[in-house]
Amino acid sequence: MRKLIAAIMVAGATLVAGAAVAADFPEYPPIIEIPDVDYGVQGSFYLRGSAAGNLLWARNQNFFCPPAGGCAPVGTVVTESATANGYGYSFGGGFGYETGTGVRADVTVDHTYNSGLANSRGQQLNLRSTVALANVYYDFGFSDYGSAQGGFGAYVGAGLGGAYNWLESRGPFTGYDPDGGSFTAAGALMTGVTYDMGAMVADLGYRMIYMPQFSNGSNALGVTQGPYFINDNFIHEVRGTLRYRFN
Repeated sequence: MRKLIAAIMVAGATLVAGAAVAADFPEYPPIIEIPDVDYGVQGSFYLRGSAAGNLLWARNQNFFCPPAGGCAPVGTVVTESATANGYGYSFGGGFGYETGTGVRADVTVDHTYNSGLANSRGQQLNLRSTVALANVYYDFGFSDYGSAQGGFGAYVGAGLGGAYNWLESRGPFTGYDPDGGSFTAAGALMTGVTYDMGAMVADLGYRMIYMPQFSNGSNALGVTQGPYFINDNFIHEVRGTLRYRFN
């Protein structure tokens, strides 16, 4: 009997001690699952292709007065303002990188075609240009949608580079203005609206290209009246573009 009472007392003491020890342990909250963080579109490379309609405006033209050219004295430099704007189209492509922070950059090459630029002598200019530019843009959205989910946006940009221009003069004095080409610097300003579809981005925008001078260049050297120069040239474009992201 004494052994039974002793066993019961030991068991009771053990239970009390176990409860006291358990009360000393802190209570932990249940495990919380943390969802994966969506960082949106990160940096990615892209290809682009563009097509545009354009209008060409020039401040004036300098040329040497040719024999029977309707100006005097022969051999002097004559400056004429343009009396009609040129018009045409362009197409091209490029390769770029967007950082995912709104800033992107690309390199583009476009082929531009214009005709109709004229002066008071009745001369009309046909222009063929290959324009290469390095461009930087800033993209911003019109809504809270991430760029990978689609949505409208807009951008502004600027570019610097150069161009090779081939000029063909057509009119009553064609024989005195030989065709020719030359290189010139080029700069551009851009703005437009975009629709982001994830892998593809559609873009409708405006681009202004400035080239300080066109000339028929070395082809005209040695000719009686020499080369002619068309100064302060602006090409205004309405341009559609598609960009394809690699990621």
